[in-house]
Amino acid sequence: MARVKSGMTNHARHKKILKMAKGYRGARHSQFKKANELVMKALYYARRDRRAKKREFRRLWIARINAAARQNGMTYSTLIAGLTKSGIEVNRKMLSELAISDPASFTKLVEAARK
Repeated sequence: MARVKSGMTNHARHKKILKMAKGYRGARHSQFKKANELVMKALYYARRDRRAKKREFRRLWIARINAAARQNGMTYSTLIAGLTKSGIEVNRKMLSELAISDPASFTKLVEAARK
Protein backbone atom coordinates (compact mmCIF):
# COMPACT_ATOMS: atom_id res chain seq x y z
CA MET A 1 0.00 0.00 0.00
CA ALA A 2 1.26 3.47 -0.84
CA ARG A 3 2.38 5.80 1.91
CA VAL A 4 0.29 8.93 2.35
CA LYS A 5 2.03 12.05 3.59
CA SER A 6 -0.04 14.77 5.19
CA GLY A 7 2.17 17.73 4.27
CA MET A 8 -0.41 19.84 2.43
CA THR A 9 -3.17 19.13 4.93
CA ASN A 10 -1.00 19.94 7.94
CA HIS A 11 0.34 23.06 6.30
CA ALA A 12 -3.19 24.31 5.59
CA ARG A 13 -4.30 23.53 9.14
CA HIS A 14 -1.29 25.27 10.67
CA LYS A 15 -1.79 28.26 8.40
CA LYS A 16 -5.44 28.52 9.46
CA ILE A 17 -4.56 28.50 13.17
CA LEU A 18 -1.72 31.01 12.72
CA LYS A 19 -4.09 33.29 10.82
CA MET A 20 -6.51 33.14 13.74
CA ALA A 21 -3.64 33.97 16.13
CA LYS A 22 -2.83 37.17 14.26
CA GLY A 23 -2.23 39.99 16.72
CA TYR A 24 -1.06 37.77 19.58
CA ARG A 25 2.29 38.74 21.11
CA GLY A 26 5.58 36.86 20.98
CA ALA A 27 5.68 33.20 20.05
CA ARG A 28 1.91 33.05 20.33
CA HIS A 29 1.44 34.37 16.80
CA SER A 30 4.30 32.58 15.06
CA GLN A 31 4.74 29.12 16.62
CA PHE A 32 1.98 26.67 15.82
CA LYS A 33 2.00 24.83 19.14
CA LYS A 34 1.69 28.00 21.25
CA ALA A 35 -0.76 29.59 18.82
CA ASN A 36 -2.94 26.48 18.79
CA GLU A 37 -3.23 26.46 22.59
CA LEU A 38 -4.19 30.12 22.69
CA VAL A 39 -6.63 29.94 19.78
CA MET A 40 -8.40 26.92 21.28
CA LYS A 41 -8.70 28.75 24.61
CA ALA A 42 -9.95 31.89 22.86
CA LEU A 43 -12.60 29.92 20.94
CA TYR A 44 -13.70 28.29 24.20
CA TYR A 45 -14.02 31.69 25.89
CA ALA A 46 -15.90 33.11 22.91
CA ARG A 47 -18.47 30.31 22.98
CA ARG A 48 -18.86 30.50 26.76
CA ASP A 49 -19.25 34.27 26.76
CA ARG A 50 -21.80 34.30 23.94
CA ARG A 51 -24.03 32.32 26.26
CA ALA A 52 -23.13 34.41 29.32
CA LYS A 53 -24.03 37.59 27.41
CA LYS A 54 -27.61 36.40 27.03
CA ARG A 55 -27.86 35.84 30.79
CA GLU A 56 -26.33 39.24 31.59
CA PHE A 57 -28.70 41.10 29.31
CA ARG A 58 -31.71 39.32 30.79
CA ARG A 59 -30.52 40.35 34.29
CA LEU A 60 -30.15 43.95 33.11
CA TRP A 61 -33.64 44.00 31.58
CA ILE A 62 -35.16 42.56 34.75
CA ALA A 63 -33.38 45.16 36.92
CA ARG A 64 -34.69 47.96 34.69
CA ILE A 65 -38.24 46.59 34.69
CA ASN A 66 -38.15 46.17 38.47
CA ALA A 67 -36.98 49.76 38.98
CA ALA A 68 -39.68 51.13 36.69
CA ALA A 69 -42.34 48.92 38.25
CA ARG A 70 -41.41 50.09 41.75
CA GLN A 71 -41.79 53.70 40.61
CA ASN A 72 -45.36 52.73 39.72
CA GLY A 73 -45.95 51.07 43.09
CA MET A 74 -45.53 47.44 42.06
CA THR A 75 -42.79 44.83 42.21
CA TYR A 76 -41.30 42.99 39.27
CA SER A 77 -42.78 39.62 40.17
CA THR A 78 -46.31 40.95 40.64
CA LEU A 79 -46.01 42.89 37.37
CA ILE A 80 -44.96 39.82 35.38
CA ALA A 81 -47.64 37.68 37.07
CA GLY A 82 -50.30 40.32 36.33
CA LEU A 83 -49.24 40.66 32.69
CA THR A 84 -49.36 36.88 32.27
CA LYS A 85 -52.83 36.63 33.82
CA SER A 86 -54.17 39.47 31.68
CA GLY A 87 -52.84 37.75 28.55
CA ILE A 88 -50.34 40.46 27.60
CA GLU A 89 -47.28 38.88 25.99
CA VAL A 90 -44.39 41.33 25.99
CA ASN A 91 -40.84 40.06 26.37
CA ARG A 92 -38.48 41.51 28.95
CA LYS A 93 -36.31 43.27 26.38
CA MET A 94 -39.27 45.24 25.06
CA LEU A 95 -40.59 45.93 28.57
CA SER A 96 -37.25 47.43 29.59
CA GLU A 97 -37.14 49.53 26.41
CA LEU A 98 -40.66 50.79 27.17
CA ALA A 99 -39.66 51.58 30.75
CA ILE A 100 -36.77 53.72 29.51
CA SER A 101 -38.10 55.37 26.36
CA ASP A 102 -41.87 55.54 26.93
CA PRO A 103 -42.77 55.60 30.65
CA ALA A 104 -46.40 56.53 29.91
CA SER A 105 -47.11 53.33 28.00
CA PHE A 106 -45.22 51.33 30.64
CA THR A 107 -47.54 52.86 33.25
CA LYS A 108 -50.52 51.69 31.17
CA LEU A 109 -49.09 48.17 31.17
CA VAL A 110 -48.68 48.34 34.95
CA GLU A 111 -52.31 49.40 35.28
CA ALA A 112 -53.38 46.51 33.05
CA ALA A 113 -51.35 44.10 35.20
CA ARG A 114 -52.89 45.56 38.37
CA LYS A 115 -56.39 44.66 37.16
